[in-house]
Amino acid sequence: MKLKVSLALVAVAGLSACVSSPPPSQVAVVQQPQGVEGTWVDPNGIVSTFSAGTFNTRASDSNALLASGTYTTMSPTLVEINMTSLVRKTQSRVNCALVTPNQLNCTQDSGAQFSLARRT
Repeated sequence: MKLKVSLALVAVAGLSACVSSPPPSQVAVVQQPQGVEGTWVDPNGIVSTFSAGTFNTRASDSNALLASGTYTTMSPTLVEINMTSLVRKTQSRVNCALVTPNQLNCTQDSGAQFSLARRT
């Protein structure tokens, strides 16, 4: 009897070694954009790009360069842009607040305000 119990225990141990546990569930993690890096668009379709400290704005229809400059990240949610308008031949400073990961509210030094939406 003892031999049967021992053999049964060995058999059960052998079977349990063959059964693998299911793989851990894979959860897709969507990375939220950080800062202003990337492409943004205004309500008129003008496309602005922030990349490694440089800023440019292009017409959506012709891709013509409208403005260019540099930007400085002042805090995780504040950015200062120094830009030159190629259309008006003027220089200006623009302060922008990242109010959500996909919305940037900006105020020019003249007081004019505009918003940009992140292009995904």
